[in-house]
Amino acid sequence: VQLVESGGGLVQPGGSLRLSCAASGFTFSSCAMSWYRQAPGKERELVARISSAGGRTNYADSAKGRFTISRDNAKSTVYLQMNSLKPEDTAVYYCRALGSYIDSWGQGTQVTVSS
Repeated sequence: VQLVESGGGLVQPGGSLRLSCAASGFTFSSCAMSWYRQAPGKERELVARISSAGGRTNYADSAKGRFTISRDNAKSTVYLQMNSLKPEDTAVYYCRALGSYIDSWGQGTQVTVSS
């Protein structure tokens, strides 16, 4: 099982980033996928979740209206489109795959929102 995040970086407040998480080694379409984040000195928190077929999504209050989670099961990839970024969005962002026999995390990608 492998999850590889990409797309992080430095962005100014109000800017946008699109994170990707490429999955391999398991049946991607059978797993719910989530994005979490962890800021320095804080606990890891759920940002967004998407069901295995993509029909249901859930967002943290802090992400509602600004972030969009999506997935492409043909490409075994989950995305997080982040708009109107704020300094408080600065964190390491992780994807997670959760299924009947899988609970795996990626290595994370750093997002820094700063002017």
